[in-house]
Amino acid sequence: MKIAVYSRVLEEEKRGDVQLFFDELEKHNIKAVVFLPYLEQIKDRIRLPESVTSFYLSEDLNNDIDHVVSLGGDGTLLDTVTLVKDKSIPIVGINFGRLGFLAGIGQDQLKEAVKSIANQTFIIDKRTLIHLDANISLFDHTPFALNEFAIHKRDTDSMIKIHTYLNGEFLNTYWADGVIVSTPTGSTGYSLSCNGPILFPDSGSFVITPVAPHHLNVRSLVVPDTHIISFEVESRSDEIICTLDSRKERVSKNVQIALKKENFSINLLRLKENSFFQSLHNKLTWGVDKRN
Repeated sequence: MKIAVYSRVLEEEKRGDVQLFFDELEKHNIKAVVFLPYLEQIKDRIRLPESVTSFYLSEDLNNDIDHVVSLGGDGTLLDTVTLVKDKSIPIVGINFGRLGFLAGIGQDQLKEAVKSIANQTFIIDKRTLIHLDANISLFDHTPFALNEFAIHKRDTDSMIKIHTYLNGEFLNTYWADGVIVSTPTGSTGYSLSCNGPILFPDSGSFVITPVAPHHLNVRSLVVPDTHIISFEVESRSDEIICTLDSRKERVSKNVQIALKKENFSINLLRLKENSFFQSLHNKLTWGVDKRN
């Protein structure tokens, strides 16, 4: 078995956990292909198996790779998604960050996670992506997101007007700081912090959530992910900000944008005991009542 390992940086306090991870891979005879910039960081600080090799580009992840392991927080896992793209390689998120809602396997579950990979005793969750089309080139070869797309005003600029359409039919004009369109996976992220609803991962929907809307009667809207959502923006500034997950670009306010469901999905691996409900309870303290 061969896995790819992606991470951003080796923090000193995580050094012991990273060493344990590679020791467990060697114990289970799992070969590792490590993201080159990360390998350069750890090669003199971690005892690595002799079989370790490196990769750098998405194109390096070929059919020999059984899984991709993300060592870090949710941001690191979102980076991993842009490397995997449409290759259908399952992603294992081991949380070395803070909340770790997407990277749901804790550091205390390292041994169990590697054993589960070796024995194929895990569960695969298919997650919907959102795809961006525009009349100008945006986000190079990764015009998709696992969590959300967002339009924002620029810094301290005045609010913007975002004319929004569903399948070409006018929906609403949002007078706001911005608008978020999230997938079910992203419904527990930025959209939730702007009072959006939580969706089940397999709900087949998108959520349109305004950011700081000027009207009290404007709220989030759940729409089928079979719909195409398009935008036209009015702004006093010449530029606005577009984001896909943690990536952002400044673009002309005259940009024309359309969103749809991506034609491929991402496979996230989880341990059998790590369900969506448990993540809600443990990570977001859903339903916690101090009276009980």
